[in-house]
Amino acid sequence: MDLIIFDLDGTLIDSEAIILGAQIEAFARCGLPHPGRAAGLGVVGLTLDIALMQLAGLDRPDPVLTETYKQVFNAMRVEAESDPALAEPLYPGVAEMLERLAARPGLRLGIATGKSRRGLDYIVARHGWGSLFSTLQSADDAPSKPHPAMILQAMAETGAAPSRTAMVGDSSFDIEMALAAGVLPVAVAWGFQPVERLVALGARHVLTDCADLQAVIDEASAPA
Repeated sequence: MDLIIFDLDGTLIDSEAIILGAQIEAFARCGLPHPGRAAGLGVVGLTLDIALMQLAGLDRPDPVLTETYKQVFNAMRVEAESDPALAEPLYPGVAEMLERLAARPGLRLGIATGKSRRGLDYIVARHGWGSLFSTLQSADDAPSKPHPAMILQAMAETGAAPSRTAMVGDSSFDIEMALAAGVLPVAVAWGFQPVERLVALGARHVLTDCADLQAVIDEASAPA
C-alpha cells in the first residue's frame, strides 16, 4: 500500500460529546426537536449544512441553523479547554498506530473529513500532526461525502493508485466514498455507525483495534 486515508470524527478522534452537544443546543435555539443520539451521530461525516439539513428533516440547507451550530460548536470548543467532557480525544491506540505507519518506508498518510478546513487544521495543530500527513482533504475542498472527490484529490496529490490506496472510516459515507473511488474500504468498529451496516455496504476489513491495521496493510501489499 502507498496511501492510507483516514476519516477524522469517529475514526481518529472521539468527538461525540461536543458534536451532539452542539447539535442539541443549536436545534433548541432554532426551535427544532433534536431526533436523538443515533440520528445525530448518523450524519457525522457529511458536510455540515447537509448533515444538519438531513438531521432536521429539511429539503434544503438552513443557513440560520448552520450558523447557529457553528457558533455553539466554537463556544463549546473554548469550554473544552476546562471541561474534559467536551474534549475531542484520540481513540486508544491511534497515536501509536499513526507513528508506526508513518515509519513505514513508502507509505503516506492522509485525512478526508467532513469538517471544514478550519476545523481540520485545529485538530492537526492540536495533536502535532503537521508533518505526519501528506494530504489533507476537508469539506471546503470537495463535494460532501460520499462523493469520491476527496479520495481522488488525495491520490492525485500523492501519486498513489487506487489499487494501492485504502480509506479507513466509521461511517457509511466513508465506505461508499471508498467504493466510488475504487480504493480498499476499511471500517473501524469503535465509531459512530453500526459496523454491521458498514460491512453490508462493502467494507472489506473491520478493525476492532488500531493495531489491526498493520495486518490489513501487509495483506493488501503482498504479491498476488
